[in-house]
Amino acid sequence: MLRARSRVGVPRRWRIGRWMLAAAACVIALTVVLVLPMRWLDPPASAYMLRQDAQTLQFWVDLEKISPQVAVAVLAAEDQRFLEHHGFDFASIREALDTASAGGRLRGASTISQQVARNLYLWPSRSLPRKLLEAWLTVWIELCWSKQRILEVYLNVAEFSPGIYGAAAASYFYFNRLPERLTADQAALMAAALPNPARRQVGDPSQSLEQRRRELRAEMERMGGVNALHGLRSR
Repeated sequence: MLRARSRVGVPRRWRIGRWMLAAAACVIALTVVLVLPMRWLDPPASAYMLRQDAQTLQFWVDLEKISPQVAVAVLAAEDQRFLEHHGFDFASIREALDTASAGGRLRGASTISQQVARNLYLWPSRSLPRKLLEAWLTVWIELCWSKQRILEVYLNVAEFSPGIYGAAAASYFYFNRLPERLTADQAALMAAALPNPARRQVGDPSQSLEQRRRELRAEMERMGGVNALHGLRSR
């Protein structure tokens, strides 16, 4: 009797294992279907845009048609190790945790890759399931896309002001000029509104926003200006 139960138990465990492998394969396949085509196809909208009750403004433009000053400004503001990490900036995470443990305010340490995953596919939330999905999608975005493509998508889906998505829309709306003609000061002002455009108004900058713009301009210079983008095409 004991040997018979053992023989019955082995196939059952194998069946459970096969179901788990099949489920994992389906999750991976679905993720690839969602992520890989966006390496070449420009998304018509992001999940964040679709959640907006009011009308949104967005114009997709290729990275070459956006002033490199904008790219430098968002790197200075959001992710200075963008070209070095593989989706997660563990050094910034440690710095944020050290600051919080010393009594400071816990600040975010999301990379541009993580923000693309969240803005393009997910929803605003601090819940654990959303964070796990963000991390999972970030891994695949880094695997499937180049750094140039990640930055291009970010500059087209980031919300620079309420309902104003992408560098091109912000450029036309606030400065009435082509995005490729944005100056370093204008780019820094746009980047200064990140990551909380609801409270930081590009069209009516407060003293704190102007101070942030000046800080970013100094940081952009420290990074070497547009020279900070060297090597972007090879990654």
